[in-house]
Amino acid sequence: MTPVELSRTVLRAVRRAVDVGELSISVPASVAVTPPGPGGCGDYATNIALRLAGPAGRPAREVADVLRPHIADAPGVADVTVTGPGFLNITLGGGASAALVEEVLEQGTRYGHGDTLAGQVVELRVPYDTRAEVVADTLVRIVATQGGRAEVRHAEPVNLRPVPAPENPAPLGPDAARWALLHPASHDRPRISADHLLQRESNPLFRVRYAHARARALRRNAATLGFTGAPAPRGAHPADRPADLPADGPVVNTGTLTDDARRTDASPGTSVSGTGTSTPRISVPGTPTPGTPTPPHEADLLVALAEYPQVLRVAARDRAPDRVARHLVVTADALLGFQHVVLPFGDEKPSAAHRARLALAEAAGTVLAGGLSLLGISAPEHL
Repeated sequence: MTPVELSRTVLRAVRRAVDVGELSISVPASVAVTPPGPGGCGDYATNIALRLAGPAGRPAREVADVLRPHIADAPGVADVTVTGPGFLNITLGGGASAALVEEVLEQGTRYGHGDTLAGQVVELRVPYDTRAEVVADTLVRIVATQGGRAEVRHAEPVNLRPVPAPENPAPLGPDAARWALLHPASHDRPRISADHLLQRESNPLFRVRYAHARARALRRNAATLGFTGAPAPRGAHPADRPADLPADGPVVNTGTLTDDARRTDASPGTSVSGTGTSTPRISVPGTPTPGTPTPPHEADLLVALAEYPQVLRVAARDRAPDRVARHLVVTADALLGFQHVVLPFGDEKPSAAHRARLALAEAAGTVLAGGLSLLGISAPEHL
């Protein structure tokens, strides 16, 4: 079950509770589901009971108790727990992860697009300022992902005035300049510095673009090894999990790989670009160690994918493209920590687990490509 499907499931549960007379309210148009916050549990959580408590004239916890059995009875739901003042925490069946990955791969870079602003025209009145114009240009695309239409004008009174850049960002080049202007929140002064050009782990833009390139490289290398990605429920193939992994990641079967495939597991200090130029390789804490029972960062990566649609909705609503930029960094870091377990190593044969991990990596690459495109930044196949 995908987050969108789960949202509809919760909405149907509300409707059933109204139909049988357990709640006396107007059924809302939509329900938000998100990963659980502190104190939560399960795969997703919703605050729908808190939203309905006022209209229902009942405590939120009581509303949650009414809704819980209706949600728990839905196909694909394994358990529902009420926590805090009335949050409904939902644990899905084993196919939830596969459904999410399938949804991303099927929708491609349109994953996360919705209709929350359908038919709405968002007027953006901006000053004659480089940063304001770049932010407005980006919001045109982000608003469109939610079915709305943004119109940009230079007019008073201004309703979009991010803190201007202290200097002209053009010398950074188009990609780094846009990142420098979009990554900080509108109320923060952007930092115009050559640090945005460094191919190092300390540079968030490099991590995002590098992670996208790694996702593409993993797919090419898997093809060389004779397999493709195929989503499968997490934990569905425990016997297919790889044996102990070396601390610096898997060693692919270099005897049969192309030059491009060999590049993906270069020496720990470097990676090689498509032109043969040595560039720093990111070292991410949490790479697998011998005896690790489950892939590192897998849960983080799944959560990042599931959150992406909500990030787009909030970015469009709040006129905040920085939310997209920051979420891409979260997604990239999770992928870079996960990438080491995607391909077989040594003489190991590709398994169902490898195919599922490859599909997850490809889905992450798709989200990174879509997000970078919305920001007007290129997503390289090689880096």
